[in-house]
Amino acid sequence: MWFLSGSAVSVGEPAEKYLELEQVGQGAFGTVYKGLDRATGGEVAIKKMSLRGQNGERAVNEILVLKDKKNPNIVSSLDSFLVDEDLWLVMEYMDGGTLQDIVRQTRMAEGEMAAVSRECLQGLDFLHSNRVIHRDLKSSNILLATDGSVKLADFGLCAQLSPEQEQRSSMVGTAHWMAPEVVTSSPYGPKVDIWSLGIVTIEMVEGEPPYFEHTAAMARCLIRQNGTPQLQEPRRLSALLRDFLECSLEADEERRWSAQELLQVDAKRLQGKEQREGGVFSWGPPPIVSGLAAFHMQRQQNPLLAWLGRVLCRSSGPGAPQGAGPSSSRSGGSEPCLT
Repeated sequence: MWFLSGSAVSVGEPAEKYLELEQVGQGAFGTVYKGLDRATGGEVAIKKMSLRGQNGERAVNEILVLKDKKNPNIVSSLDSFLVDEDLWLVMEYMDGGTLQDIVRQTRMAEGEMAAVSRECLQGLDFLHSNRVIHRDLKSSNILLATDGSVKLADFGLCAQLSPEQEQRSSMVGTAHWMAPEVVTSSPYGPKVDIWSLGIVTIEMVEGEPPYFEHTAAMARCLIRQNGTPQLQEPRRLSALLRDFLECSLEADEERRWSAQELLQVDAKRLQGKEQREGGVFSWGPPPIVSGLAAFHMQRQQNPLLAWLGRVLCRSSGPGAPQGAGPSSSRSGGSEPCLT
């Protein structure tokens, strides 16, 4: 069993502090349950992860990152317990489910994509400034809440860099979201997460990542062979959105933009482009209101936003991919891998 110091986990019986209600998610590395804090009555998510084999390293990885890295765009860890050979991680409950829930069922407007992507970039900028690479960014690991919050989750495959080790080379992550340098097991740094965010943006545009009809092995082969993926209908997108994808899905990692550069895009070569071409894909404040709260403010006027409001406010039954944890895979070949 992987060793956890007393400072990393709480002492006591978790059932005395938290009431477990129902299973709300199942992923490769753990099962997530919705629960209640018995003292406050507040909702929590309880992620149960086995410490057996390789899962032990991933579980410890996640708990240490979440305890040490606090940010508004990172899901918060509230408590943790050792129960037999399982690690129970208690986190804030995100009542809007995952971004995957949205992109599977509807197409988002570019302003909404920009609001979500900007929140993700803020989380990535925080991680990267602390020398952490997420390494498994995808729509099922981006959590939403009906208060407009957007947070990154699932840090079991993350890597902590150091001055002595500024790059990694392991093929880690989920195949369809992997950057070319990961697929080829070349040395890589934090910008692999920017590639993955570019793929997430394609998910928001097209409903699924490139090559999703192929197996994981074939997807890795196509990423290696093709580099930057082609959009199905690029001319339907604004010039700003196409430029963002070009900057984030640059096959050459050195030329790919960082999270900080993308957040400061107005100071870069896209400056003024929105005004010149009438685009709406802005990395400043979104056209209406920051974050997903805009969905609710406009839902009476816009049928699409009304539908999204219902999605974010829905009450899911057991087994639905919701809360602070991984969703079930949509098709074969999309499970995370670690080699």
